[in-house]
Amino acid sequence: MDDYRRIADTVAAEIAAGRLRPGDRLPPQRRFARRHGIATSTAARVYGDLVRRGLAVGEVGRGTFVRAAAAPPEPALAEPGSARVDLELNFAVLPEQPALQARSLERLLRSDVLAAALPPVGAAGTPAAREAAAAALGHPGWRPDPRRILFTGNGRQAVATAVAALVPVGERLGVEAFTYPVVKGIAARLGVTLVPLATDAHGLLPDAVASAHRAGPLRAVYVQPTLHNPLGATMPAERRVALAEVLRAIDVPAVEDVIYAFLRDAPPPLVAFAPERTVLVDSLSKRLAPGLTLGFVVTPDALADRVAAAARSGGWAAQRFAIDAATCWLTDGTLAAVEAAKRRDAAARQELVRDRLQGFTVHADPAAYHLWWELPEPWRAETFVASAARRGVAVSPGAAFAVGSGRAPGAVRLALSAPPIDTLTAALDVLAAMARGGPDDDAVD
Repeated sequence: MDDYRRIADTVAAEIAAGRLRPGDRLPPQRRFARRHGIATSTAARVYGDLVRRGLAVGEVGRGTFVRAAAAPPEPALAEPGSARVDLELNFAVLPEQPALQARSLERLLRSDVLAAALPPVGAAGTPAAREAAAAALGHPGWRPDPRRILFTGNGRQAVATAVAALVPVGERLGVEAFTYPVVKGIAARLGVTLVPLATDAHGLLPDAVASAHRAGPLRAVYVQPTLHNPLGATMPAERRVALAEVLRAIDVPAVEDVIYAFLRDAPPPLVAFAPERTVLVDSLSKRLAPGLTLGFVVTPDALADRVAAAARSGGWAAQRFAIDAATCWLTDGTLAAVEAAKRRDAAARQELVRDRLQGFTVHADPAAYHLWWELPEPWRAETFVASAARRGVAVSPGAAFAVGSGRAPGAVRLALSAPPIDTLTAALDVLAAMARGGPDDDAVD
């Protein structure tokens, strides 16, 4: 075994045993090298190995710190079902949903109707499903062509389909500097290099896209124009027009993710301004529930064959029963009723946030199910996440959303949709009290 890996294993064991705690700063590499009798270059390899294992995180100008938890190098958000209050994952399931959705499925459970759903179906689904999806995805001023709608198993598969179709292995995909963590995993599996693009309070900067493309050709751009995750920004119409003009000028397609757009009144989607080069992706995961979902991919004519081929080759096409079930929900009023209820629910939760986190630097849209919290000094995100976990609350460190190797952000994202309102209230109170203290005041009440 290489010396650096043996030494990294020793440090990993100290972390596992609790002798090195989340948020602890590791010694500077020169001091670490002297302590272990190794070269400084070997110490750098040890620290690099710990970062790759997900046991440490490097911050430019500050050093290397023990991570909040032993997680994959690209932090995956936690799985649901733990005993902690889950403010990591957004999966709103309202009390009225099961009865509403069950009534829609009654017709599908008849033997003759179910028999029709048993054979396989391609990514194009059925004519009825495409018409229903076109109506659901439409926006004033824009309605997708039903012939250009494909179906995947979920929203993640919709994103993977679009990226695989547009970006060859080894090529570059532009993304907002803070982005949906699953995109980072998809890019890694597809061999795609992510290029962080600057944003402001209104979302992605068109000039940043043009500048990145001049530095090295981009094959596509992934963008969330409405209720950006994690920052919550929504692009005004003028920004969408400007972005469309830049994409047209540099001849680069976009993957537009509108997964949260149903929660907010917003300008028409980017695809309305650049229909010939925008692949729109959405799903029922947030609109309804992740356990009963369906992904949508809307393609321009020129890219339709490539996107359909990617869905087939990736095994991402949806199954017939899911397509038929979704068609029921989209056409009988179930989807509209749940969406309206979720808009009210999200607004109520954001009002709660404004009350409970008053005085802190919080970035959140009043319609969103998430927020971005810039932590007060001297808190670091990793230490805050670890301290919150000890108090029974799971939150996401800003680094999970960051693209590139810059300084880890001193921020966390809170997902608001999963806990009951009273549980969310208590969790926010715990986090606020913790933030008003400090990392040294770390005894759990």
